Amino acid sequence: MITAGYCRMMARYNAWQNRQLFGTAGTMPDAALAEERGAFFGSILGTLNHLMWGDLMWMARFDGGAAPSVTMVDSPGLHPTAAAWSAARLRLDGRISRWAEKVSDVELGGELHWYSGVLEADVSRPLGLCVAHMFNHQTHHRGQVHAMLTAAGSEAPVSDIFLMPEDA
Repeated sequence: MITAGYCRMMARYNAWQNRQLFGTAGTMPDAALAEERGAFFGSILGTLNHLMWGDLMWMARFDGGAAPSVTMVDSPGLHPTAAAWSAARLRLDGRISRWAEKVSDVELGGELHWYSGVLEADVSRPLGLCVAHMFNHQTHHRGQVHAMLTAAGSEAPVSDIFLMPEDA
């Protein structure tokens, strides 16, 4: 389904996108970032926080590290300010990159087993499918943030993967 090379490229893309988002969102007042904008997770910051929550949840399953400290329902409030989000995001992007550097094609062809709080059941799915989902989940919510930034009058970052710099 996917390869270790894909994981490394998507980890780079994720970090690049998040640096760009902070470059834009970091110039906005916290009140503007927290403003209700009609998105599923409410605000720009709420959506960025939910995206981080999802990454933390998947990474806990992938690498056995720390899971989010809040439930999905509370995920929009994970970090109260852009500065707090940015610091935590930088650490998490490093974690994703370190995992991607170590994962193998053989591992990606295996199964992932976990307990899903959302389903309240034990779940087993192909690891490659779960990894692809994590990266797709990121893209989905960054698209929502992109739309909210544009609607707020900010210049949204470039998101085309083929435009990612080689050194990103």
